[in-house]
Amino acid sequence: MQFLIDDARLDRVERALNTFPLIGVTTNPSILKAGGLTDFKRDLRAIRELVGDRDLHVQVVARDTEGMLREADAIRELVGESTLIKIPTTAAGLPAMRRLKAQGARVTATAIYSTAQGLLATAAGADYLAPYVNRMSNADVDPYVVIRALRQDIDREGVPTRILAASFKNVKQVTDAAAAGAHTATIGADVLDAMLALPQVGLAVDAFAADFQAAFSAPGIA
Repeated sequence: MQFLIDDARLDRVERALNTFPLIGVTTNPSILKAGGLTDFKRDLRAIRELVGDRDLHVQVVARDTEGMLREADAIRELVGESTLIKIPTTAAGLPAMRRLKAQGARVTATAIYSTAQGLLATAAGADYLAPYVNRMSNADVDPYVVIRALRQDIDREGVPTRILAASFKNVKQVTDAAAAGAHTATIGADVLDAMLALPQVGLAVDAFAADFQAAFSAPGIA
């Protein structure tokens, strides 16, 4: 599985990119708001500067097809044509996905709560499908059944679409999404940190250092 950070706070993004093996950053208006960002263009450029040549996913906010396309053009002009445009999987979003793909743009299909939505977004040529794991669970939808079905469809059709699981509240949801077949996961900084937070890990590292000191009368190798 590959990983991205789902955050827009520059300090958290920078630390995560320096610590974890991440392939990019995902953002949306809710994340931007939570990060206290107030200047969309300036802040998005700053995120792009941190991300470098890694993937950056940016959500449109328009609800109609033409509005989504205008916003997609503005985003790509602002932070690069390689930026993945996040389009909601709606009746207006599907035509926008197809038209963007025809222009050579990269697309992430968002707001996926059902297998049917994911199948349609795959057929529309989306590069990524973003099922919302925790939100689906809260809506009494089994996200792992949906992820498995979408992975089976992708593998059967032989298309390059990848599943980018999103909306996580704990590490177990991430590992379950991986087991269900998600190719990638975008994760908040708190859950990323929790992936390494088992106390047994620190105890094992301390034991290695203590045993080396006892055996060789030295604090370390170099």
